[in-house]
Amino acid sequence: MARRSSHLARYGWPQHGHIETLAHRVDHLRQLRELQDETSGFTGFIPFAFEPQTTVLSHIKRASAFEQLRNLAVSRIYLDNIDHLTAYWVSLGLPLAQVSLSYGVDDLHGTILEEKIFHMAGATTPQQQSVATLEHTIREAGREPVQRDSYYRHISPRPTSATRATPAPVEPACA
Repeated sequence: MARRSSHLARYGWPQHGHIETLAHRVDHLRQLRELQDETSGFTGFIPFAFEPQTTVLSHIKRASAFEQLRNLAVSRIYLDNIDHLTAYWVSLGLPLAQVSLSYGVDDLHGTILEEKIFHMAGATTPQQQSVATLEHTIREAGREPVQRDSYYRHISPRPTSATRATPAPVEPACA
């Protein structure tokens, strides 16, 4: 997992909010931190809350907004050796993802054309967002939106559809 060129090597994607304890979460963060110290392989960290609705664990209550914000804040503090922390708006919902920008998050992931995994698990958030909506959300939180590539390199805004037939895949982030 040390190579930055592999997709799995660039992101830590743990899931929380099901049967693990807080001690399990801290241990998982410790392991990610140690691996990052050894390899410098992660460019971003994207914690996902468990979606219990359509699983055999459907009796478990979904992670609360407070729990998700706390998880993001602790992740930012503990994983200070990973450059970027992403709030996956599909999981959190856009309003909570916006609030998370004040809890150490510097990325809202992107427009996403049609998210299916979380929705198959029972998520009720929108499946896609426009660039304009994400930019407005970021500005409303007092941040400046920037577009980035998968390596978190800032890129110029996309040309309009009149100047390019097929837009390049980019994701809004915060500067």
